[in-house]
Amino acid sequence: MTTLTINGQEVTIQGDHEHLLAALRDELGIMSPKDGCSPSGQCGCCAVLVDGRARVACQTSLERSAGCEVLTLEGVSDEERNRMADVFAACGALQCGFCTPGILIRTKSLVDRKGSELTREEASRHLGGHLCRCTGYTKILDAVEALAQGETPEAEVPEGVGSRGIKYEARELALGDRDYIDDLRPEGLLHAALHLSEHARADIVSIDTSAAEAMDGVEAVFTAADVPGELRVGIIHTDWPVFIPEGGRTSYVGDVLAIVVAETRAIARQAAEAVAVTYEVHTPITDPVAAVTNGCEDAVWELDGNVLSRSVYARGDVDAALAASAHTIHEVFQTQRIEHAFLEPESTLAVPHGDGTMHVYSGGQGVWDDRDQMASVLDIDPQQITVELVSNGGAFGGKEDMANQAQTALAAWLLGRPVLCTVSREESLRMHPKRHPIRIEMWAGCDAEGHLTALRARMVGDSGPYASVGMKVLERAAGHASGPYTLPNIDVEAVAARTNNPVCGAFRGFGANQAQFAMEGVMDRLAEAVGIDGWEMRSRNAVAPGAIWGPGQIMDDGSLGARACLEAVKPAWDEAKAAGKSVGLGLGLKNSGLGNGFKEIAKAVVRFDDDYHEGGGVEVRHCWTEMGQGIHTVAQQVAVTELGVSADRVRVVVDTTYELGAGQTTGSRGTLMGAGSVADACQAALADGCQPGVDYFGEYRVDWTNKLSDGVENPIIHSTFGYAAQMVVLDDEGAVEKVVAAHDVGKAVNPLLCEGQIEGAVHMGLGYALTEDFPADENGWPTNMTLKSLGILRPKDMPPVDVILVESPQPGAPYGIKGVGEIGLVPTAGAVAAALRAHDGTWHSSLPMGE
Repeated sequence: MTTLTINGQEVTIQGDHEHLLAALRDELGIMSPKDGCSPSGQCGCCAVLVDGRARVACQTSLERSAGCEVLTLEGVSDEERNRMADVFAACGALQCGFCTPGILIRTKSLVDRKGSELTREEASRHLGGHLCRCTGYTKILDAVEALAQGETPEAEVPEGVGSRGIKYEARELALGDRDYIDDLRPEGLLHAALHLSEHARADIVSIDTSAAEAMDGVEAVFTAADVPGELRVGIIHTDWPVFIPEGGRTSYVGDVLAIVVAETRAIARQAAEAVAVTYEVHTPITDPVAAVTNGCEDAVWELDGNVLSRSVYARGDVDAALAASAHTIHEVFQTQRIEHAFLEPESTLAVPHGDGTMHVYSGGQGVWDDRDQMASVLDIDPQQITVELVSNGGAFGGKEDMANQAQTALAAWLLGRPVLCTVSREESLRMHPKRHPIRIEMWAGCDAEGHLTALRARMVGDSGPYASVGMKVLERAAGHASGPYTLPNIDVEAVAARTNNPVCGAFRGFGANQAQFAMEGVMDRLAEAVGIDGWEMRSRNAVAPGAIWGPGQIMDDGSLGARACLEAVKPAWDEAKAAGKSVGLGLGLKNSGLGNGFKEIAKAVVRFDDDYHEGGGVEVRHCWTEMGQGIHTVAQQVAVTELGVSADRVRVVVDTTYELGAGQTTGSRGTLMGAGSVADACQAALADGCQPGVDYFGEYRVDWTNKLSDGVENPIIHSTFGYAAQMVVLDDEGAVEKVVAAHDVGKAVNPLLCEGQIEGAVHMGLGYALTEDFPADENGWPTNMTLKSLGILRPKDMPPVDVILVESPQPGAPYGIKGVGEIGLVPTAGAVAAALRAHDGTWHSSLPMGE
């Protein structure tokens, strides 16, 4: 037992906990400190005050805490809590919110000690122990400065579309009062832990669960033998086993072999380690180029061949055009594998009701897909499962595929009791899909004035073993190979390879980042050959209305945004060049929506409370995952615009009670399609007088795009594109001094949140360009297995970002919206590469470039 004072009350800890964080959360139910990486202490989410000083609770033992005074946000006075929450909300200093309570505690410690003498630079250094994957820290430091100076910007709720205002649930998220899945504790709860494969490619000879089952507190151990329905799941291809059975073969080190259910998480994890597996190990296939060219064995159990997909298109005569070009280049570019590093590890809670139904709390990016896949594994009707989205602590594409939902649902279903499974940070790093590393070989030419004449591109992307959405990432890379430029001759092939490396799938940018890093490198090399600067080269080739883009699409007036973004950065470009700065420019485009022939239908429901006409509330249901990007706020603001109500009357819900699903929240389409469907539902309600208790349905539909392979001369590959120009300025030592980011979003639904999206994307883009990597060794094992090792930029390393919001409306889109989530980091790496060339005279063709 350990006695200490927590939030002003003397408490005796009864249990034997690994660290202070476990005691706070598991025994005392104090949930504002979040568990992002315990026990490594590298994310800062669990910061608390111990005797007035900020400490990371998962690195603080109970022995060190004995007799101390511990303060969490729950123990801070209401006045101070409200002030901190209001300032962070007003400054837009949070997105997913998972990291924010820990940052608030650190901020309180700094302000208590330094007061108005606390500088921004000092705050950035002291916040170095905190990761935020969403914001880029800029608005966090704005909030810290305001608190230090005693300023309290007004936290205004947003009005209609186009107004600035605080994020939906911002105050609750800031203080840790809005539960994430791992904060939920229903009566009778059991905890689960997974046993993962130790080998990337090995036959499973036997799985012995007897030692685990014999441990005190263990309720059950389940394996593939206990699955009543389908063993495999998948978003596009059903090829990903939820367990590898005896007699099966593993395909990467994230494969699940067993799930252990116990009275406590600690027991479950200890018992999971006691599961004994006998392997017959085989040499993994880890070279993606060799996997698709050298006649390798099949990398994946029971799947034929190592070519997951091949995306091909061509226009004109590339060979003839290159031969006639005044300038040509040939270059090989290589991008790296990247970990999403969302702060909330994957978590699922499944609660059976005893009547043949079950309620599942998921943080996935497509709860209708989650429901259907869980039902297939359990061999039950999908209507027997209701999946509720719990807005997650970041995703960026990494939570599209199911992580532990199927295994958790199976355990709860078979036991008839609530089961919570939250993976450790190491398990998360092993399990979920990453950003594709892609080898890109390009041949390109231009005429004497710098007008592009031809492009040939050959790409091979490492998708790991399972499909996820890898074929679509390489398809998107192929379609975006030429960037936002016009050229008459093009020949592209992009192959997604199956290997035994970590699975790769969706990640913010979705293939456009990789392809346009290469294309921007081509543009700068050709510009130098012509004798013009990077801005002029892009100006002479940027898409415009009527131009033929990449796969043959004729661009509409939405493409005016490319020119608008270039013009927006021109003054800063001229100024930096005149000052003799090392400067680089990137121009990018990114589709919004899946396109490529998909039939996309997003639905929404608006329902009015019984007292609505007396000032009561309105419920808005949509089909998108809130993961920090602000889709709930978008839905709220659209309702305000269309219905004329105040924002505080609108509540937003996402669950599978209604059939609204539009697949995964991916492709920068949530804002575009979510706004359209909610607006349509509101208009239906208005036409009927907004009757209480009536479900008013609305939808937004995109069903006019074409596949790359349709054979159409001028296919409409995508309905909508966003555009961005980013300019990177280096200091005399070659470090990034400033970024100017001009982004055409069509319409900024909420400029405050839109700016935050761009700042966060630039932060992620700079990490992608300079420091981040997630390599795997020859055995298919990731070698960076902690958050610290990933190379994510910390607050002191983040330069100022001048955001310029450009609004060049998309014809036919609701409010002119284009989206901003993914385009935000498409141009960044190319701009950094150009700036480094200006600084040191070296062409950089591989990422990351800061090594």
